Amino acid sequence: MAFVIAVDGPAASGKGTIAGRLAALYGYPLLDTGLLYRAVGVAILDGAGDLDDPIAAEAVARSLELSALDRAEVRTRAAGEAASRCAVHPGVRAALLDLQQSFAAREPGSVIDGRDIGTVIAPHAPAKLYVTARPEVRAERRWKQLVGQGEDVAFEDILADIHKRDARDGGRKDAPMTQAADAVLLDTSEMTIEQAFDAARRIVEDARARHRL
Repeated sequence: MAFVIAVDGPAASGKGTIAGRLAALYGYPLLDTGLLYRAVGVAILDGAGDLDDPIAAEAVARSLELSALDRAEVRTRAAGEAASRCAVHPGVRAALLDLQQSFAAREPGSVIDGRDIGTVIAPHAPAKLYVTARPEVRAERRWKQLVGQGEDVAFEDILADIHKRDARDGGRKDAPMTQAADAVLLDTSEMTIEQAFDAARRIVEDARARHRL
């Protein structure tokens, strides 16, 4: 069985950076599933479509190409909001399910970053992390990231976005964001990225030891 490292958690928790560094450490391919939903959202907006139209959103998701993940637009604040809105549609999640599960089947392993990896995409993943941090901490991280990208945005607006996305992602009926029962909780609120990565590495090493890798 492929050794999947599932890294779940809310926006700006540090999970993306941790997932990327774990992938580099173990030489595994990395899939940031959040970018899939961001790319769907951006494509809908590009076509002047309605993010709240489930049929149109599903059609876009089924025609999505992975090259869309490389566009700079998918990393903007608007893309994050669009992703959260279109991710509530069961048809969109179903359209992207096969792609994600095929990635999870890659040998010898992979790192997948998202919100429902350990619960829906790869429920049997040998290593599961749920990375989180306090909303205010996550908002500050995302604000600094966006300002660094040249966006003019207020911290208070980002904090409001964080609260809204948490409620939407955790409250959706289909595949809500939640910690898998067998996932290890990693709260990065008071950690540097080096400390968070080291904690994550130790969690994965424990899982590898259990599976004699």
